[in-house]
Amino acid sequence: MNPATPANQALIEQYGPREAMPYDVVVVGGGPAGLSAAIRLKQLAAEKGNEISVCVLEKGGELGAHILSGAVMDPQAITELFPDWKALGAPLNTPVTEDRFLFLTQAKALKTPSWMLPACFQNHGNYIVSLANVVRWLGRQAEALGVEIFPGFPAAEILYNEDGSVKGVATGNMGVDREGQPKADFQLGMELHAKYTLFAEGARGHLGKQLIKKFALDAGKDPQAYGIGIKELWEIDPKLHQPGLVIHTAGWPLDSKTYGGSFLYHMENHQVAVGYVVGLAYQNPYLSPYEEFQRYKTHPEIRKFFEGGKRISYGARAITAGGLQSLPELVFAGGALIGCDAGFLNASRIKGSHAAIKSGMLAADAAFEAIGAGREFDKLTAYSEAFKTSWLHEELHKARNFKPAMSLGLYTGTLMVGIDQVLFGGKAPWTLHNKHADHECLKPAADYTPIAYPKPDGKLTFDKLSSVFISNTNHAENQPIHLTLKDASVPVNLNLATYAGPEARYCPAGVYEFVKADDNTDRLQINAQNCVHCKTCDIKDPTQNIVWVTPEGGGGPNYPNM
Repeated sequence: MNPATPANQALIEQYGPREAMPYDVVVVGGGPAGLSAAIRLKQLAAEKGNEISVCVLEKGGELGAHILSGAVMDPQAITELFPDWKALGAPLNTPVTEDRFLFLTQAKALKTPSWMLPACFQNHGNYIVSLANVVRWLGRQAEALGVEIFPGFPAAEILYNEDGSVKGVATGNMGVDREGQPKADFQLGMELHAKYTLFAEGARGHLGKQLIKKFALDAGKDPQAYGIGIKELWEIDPKLHQPGLVIHTAGWPLDSKTYGGSFLYHMENHQVAVGYVVGLAYQNPYLSPYEEFQRYKTHPEIRKFFEGGKRISYGARAITAGGLQSLPELVFAGGALIGCDAGFLNASRIKGSHAAIKSGMLAADAAFEAIGAGREFDKLTAYSEAFKTSWLHEELHKARNFKPAMSLGLYTGTLMVGIDQVLFGGKAPWTLHNKHADHECLKPAADYTPIAYPKPDGKLTFDKLSSVFISNTNHAENQPIHLTLKDASVPVNLNLATYAGPEARYCPAGVYEFVKADDNTDRLQINAQNCVHCKTCDIKDPTQNIVWVTPEGGGGPNYPNM
């Protein structure tokens, strides 16, 4: 029972059958969660003297190519996975030395006294890292243990057994033109069958979304909440560089009703990671998260770090931020969701990599035990149960009220978070809930005034296309557009007419633009080659008309050390 499209089914009938490769465990996604799961499986096999076959599929052209995060990393989980990670050369090189939290107005910055900072904003013992480089290091450890890793091979569809359990995945076809017809270099996708398949695609996973719907994994859960994180990497004047300095801000340039904030992390080698996160439940269709980020850098307290500096990289990625109340059921017949595909990020700490690693380990423990007992294709309930008794569950439970509280606005939310985190230590006798999906929150343009964003100066602030250029984004020409529309009339007839075409603003890569056709009518132009795979369009489109699907293997950004 395979959900192949009619066009793909025709190709399979013409060129097939597809080659199939059997494994004990297939992992979809070569990020922190997926690689940690694969590593843990091999570690357990070595400890028990057993054999277990594990492969990892990664849609990026290399491990780390699509990995983007702030990132301040809590080493708790990686220490469990590799107690000797320092001796093994893991790239956690910059310990946090100072935390600053600023409330910004347009011209001023109010620093929160250290004694008032909730524990979630205290980073003593954590490290500023390039998560892409951590992932590359994890990949080397995985390969040394015998994990088979296939970069440039995105999992494009889920395969099912006759009883409805997950059988594995199939990679996308290669060498198909924009009309879906095979070119001279056409190659049929390959099937990977597994006793258990772990999905670790990151936030808003293409296949994870299908699994949640098919198995009703979100039944009885709060709607998931997302944010869009936009990041730049700068090389700054050594005199302005303070290794280990962590700065977070709230307030300007966003209005007090819109959830969001910034991060600025002083890394090694005189580099600074700077970024902005905007919650995708925002209401104003004229808001542009990208432009808000550019405005933020012009604040006097922020721009001083970039005088004489040089921007060297750019990227964007959605984050899954709903927390414990929005976490779907983790398991289904034949597999499990791990990492941000499930939504383990702790929004209050602005951290997800440690949670991703831990979830991958827990799922691996359950899969290894099941395979050792001769089971396959059933539910790994031991994973769900182990999570409920883990430190990760305890941490997320303490953070459960953060995102719903901040959705009440900056001032009310800050007060609520202070009471919850400082007064009750995250153990308040109440639980707040998120009631609306992000795409439901956008209001008609008639209710708002357009936002006049300043023009970029090319030194501190930049336009989208120059930013996309330094993300090293590339997609093969003449391939099917991976940003699909359920109804081609909706963008103009509804989104443009009612919401003033929000696609052109919520996308941080200039993928969507409304242009005039020859007859002077409006049409939506999709510049799919610009796509940095952030998934914002798939999340924020008000009618859920845009569906992001995997492009041809290896396409997308190529982040060197984001």
